Amino acid sequence: ESMAKILIIDDERSIRNVLVDILSEENHLVDSAENGFVGLDVLKNSKYDLIFCDIKMQGMDGVEVLKKIMEDNPDQTVVMISGHGTVDTAVECIKLGAFDFIEKPLDLNRLLDCIREALESKKSQTSESKPIKKRRNKSVEMVGESEPVKFLRNIIDRVAPTDARVLITGENGTGKEVVARMLYERSCRSEDPFVEVNCAAIPNELIESELFGHEKGAFTSAIKQRIGKFEQANGGTIFLDEVGDMSLEAQTKVLRVLQEKELNRVGSDKVINVDVRVLAATNKDLKKEIEKGTFREDLYHRLNVIPIHVPPLRERLSDLPLLIDYFMSVICEEQNVQMKSISSEALEELEKHEWSGNVRELRNVVERMIILCGDEITKEDVCRYVNVKYLG
Repeated sequence: ESMAKILIIDDERSIRNVLVDILSEENHLVDSAENGFVGLDVLKNSKYDLIFCDIKMQGMDGVEVLKKIMEDNPDQTVVMISGHGTVDTAVECIKLGAFDFIEKPLDLNRLLDCIREALESKKSQTSESKPIKKRRNKSVEMVGESEPVKFLRNIIDRVAPTDARVLITGENGTGKEVVARMLYERSCRSEDPFVEVNCAAIPNELIESELFGHEKGAFTSAIKQRIGKFEQANGGTIFLDEVGDMSLEAQTKVLRVLQEKELNRVGSDKVINVDVRVLAATNKDLKKEIEKGTFREDLYHRLNVIPIHVPPLRERLSDLPLLIDYFMSVICEEQNVQMKSISSEALEELEKHEWSGNVRELRNVVERMIILCGDEITKEDVCRYVNVKYLG
């Protein structure tokens, strides 16, 4: 991984320190500034690959800082840190040219993903070539030998090499994203971009600009052009996660891209041709949403060429030992601790749990037990740590 030069502008010393520690540990070169004035001063003499800037600061707030940075260097990559109640402002910042925003309390994985995306996007802007391919994770796998999982793998292997659109359904935490990544990695487009969009996480007024991009000046605060996710995915695959949460307006435009294979950026009449394979996922019952009038029936039929349903964990409990073993090895390696064992009574206890959060909940529970338990995870540990509301 290449090192990046990063500047943190934040008036809270604790946040500055945490970010400096975490990012230095990831081998980046990190400087910090205790307010906007100091930050802008530092920028006069130094160049940075990435700037983190808090929105709420004494003296000069982050929006002002962002405007000034963009005036001097519109290509600068800036990520805003948004505290409680500043998400609307964060949306405004993206329109002003910020690359992204991260909400407090800062989530380490989200932070590192954000840095990776920012640096990759920077690379792909400087080299006119195709967007840089995401680091190949160890190939994604669906762990398990139960009938539902074998059935799932079989479908994925058959559908992946085609360009067919797939609608992945299933409850929260079942692994819909894993299915999407498997479809991508086993497809003919696996050397091309894989662009993921979480439709539920993007505020409605931003979704069109996210998906289709916007031109400089498309709305009052659009300082520079933004390339949308569909364009970034050109030649590759786009994954519309939580597609059931998309506004009707955005649905109409997505439908057009699927029908015509073309789009316009917000604020432009220029037609841009795109060739994209679309994978979509939802935990909603789209047929019900169609009845309620919140989802377009024609879009549903366009997306649902191949339906793939990911089973909940309670329907594949026989996979529990394999999943636990898999998560233990992954997490022990991540945490740099000795591999732990788990008693058969503990396993029996875990099988009784209802797993409403599915595989994601299981992963959290395993991680919690690895951090808090001894070398062998016992039945008592399971009783103590599975249904935790908070650790008191």
